[in-house]
Amino acid sequence: MLTHRQAGVLLHPTSLPGPYGIGTLGAEALSVLDFLQEAGQSVWEILPLYPTGYGDSPYAAYSAFAGNPLLIDLEILSREQGFPLTKEPIPDFSPDRVQFERLIPWKTELLARAARHFEVNAGSQLQEALQRFRREECSWLTDYALFRALKEAHGGAPWFEWEPELVERRPDALDAWRAKLAEAVYAQEYQQFQFFRQWGALREHARVRGITLLGDLPIFVAEDSADVWVHPHLFDLDGRYRAKSMAGVPPDYFCPTGQLWGNPLFCWEKMAEDGFPWWVARIRATLRTVDLIRLDHFRGFSAYWAVPAGNPTAEVGEWRKGPGAAFFQALQEALGELPLVAEDLGFITPEVNELRDRFGLPGMKILQFAFASDASNGFLPHHYEGNAVVYTGTHDNDTTVGYFQKAPPAEVAFARRYIPSLGSEIHWDLIRLAYQSVARLAVIPLQDLLDLGSEARMNMPGTGQGNWAWRYRAGSLTPLLAARMRQLVETYGRRGSVAFRPKPLSIPTESQVYPDPSP
Repeated sequence: MLTHRQAGVLLHPTSLPGPYGIGTLGAEALSVLDFLQEAGQSVWEILPLYPTGYGDSPYAAYSAFAGNPLLIDLEILSREQGFPLTKEPIPDFSPDRVQFERLIPWKTELLARAARHFEVNAGSQLQEALQRFRREECSWLTDYALFRALKEAHGGAPWFEWEPELVERRPDALDAWRAKLAEAVYAQEYQQFQFFRQWGALREHARVRGITLLGDLPIFVAEDSADVWVHPHLFDLDGRYRAKSMAGVPPDYFCPTGQLWGNPLFCWEKMAEDGFPWWVARIRATLRTVDLIRLDHFRGFSAYWAVPAGNPTAEVGEWRKGPGAAFFQALQEALGELPLVAEDLGFITPEVNELRDRFGLPGMKILQFAFASDASNGFLPHHYEGNAVVYTGTHDNDTTVGYFQKAPPAEVAFARRYIPSLGSEIHWDLIRLAYQSVARLAVIPLQDLLDLGSEARMNMPGTGQGNWAWRYRAGSLTPLLAARMRQLVETYGRRGSVAFRPKPLSIPTESQVYPDPSP
């Protein structure tokens, strides 16, 4: 699948700058694409695009099919609908952090007002586009919109604490509540329509620039999600619809007590009975938004760590057998070639490697893990094979600058022996090492390209709050930075599979980017 040497950047859209408290899919996202093209990059890697739930984490989402409405660009909505959302007073949001507790109620109210305005005032073509979207996505959208409306009506309570008739999804109760909450349901459908409309436009601009979008798909879903509410038979739940065991990983280099994620576990045998249709639909839907998928926690498809419900940490648990090759064979039969990258980090067994290699999936190499032992460390570049993706670090790591500030002296000493140039620009030394390697794709978090410390870390595994909030400042993506990145691309032959175009295309006008489809 990775047939050419390429380079890319890891940057989630929430981290983009702008006045509205969070990155959006508007002008700043387009400027990222222009910057990537100018820098010779051919891949933009993002985190999951789902609507975030507990801890504002994209890995604890309300749906494995829906998009995050917080990413909707208000300026695009204002132009398209003739509704002056951008003239509303904007709270004094931090330019450096997403303040979710302030952002969510403010933006949710604006989007609800936009939905009401759209329902009454949108032109016939826009109205028909929404109706078409509702028909095409009804397999998940109908239930998801009702789920979110019910959750709001119940003060945010999880679905398994609602009335029994709703927990059990009795048809008469669902119909009654759907009628009662019609406005709220419509607002949720409208938000999904606008999210995918804007994301589709952004993806087309990426395609024109020859930039591949690499997305992220968590293996597990949140217990408080539309997925578990609608399909409880696919999950290992008790008679009260609560998880019998929880997902996580045992103690590792990220967390000494393990990571207790709290997700319910799948009933893999049940899913396998008819060829994993829920998974096929999930991956097919994801491939409508991105070109490649990083399959998070790949080792869980071989065997996964099950923690008894109620345990405070993931130290106590058991390994259970995953679906293995039958799962990927079913995906191949339904979808053809699998555009997947295996996140094969953590406690990896020969069985995990065999499963990855059997289906030709690229694995991941993390340079921050390379210096903790000796020359036998598999994360050192002299062990790499071409079918791999190398990172300085991921969203779960500290930044490279922060890592070296905290690393044990023995690790720093080994790194200095391995990288003789290691010095005042340690982040660029590690970036160059990644580019030099034989791994066909090198992906660098933007934090490392910007020489940022631990204050810019995206996530601290094992913690439930205070993550996913980092934002970069406007003006950070400079021509000088692009030139330095492009020089490395040219030096190490990472021009990708499309014609190398070091200069960006002319930026289209607003009317070309987002034409007004109303009559």
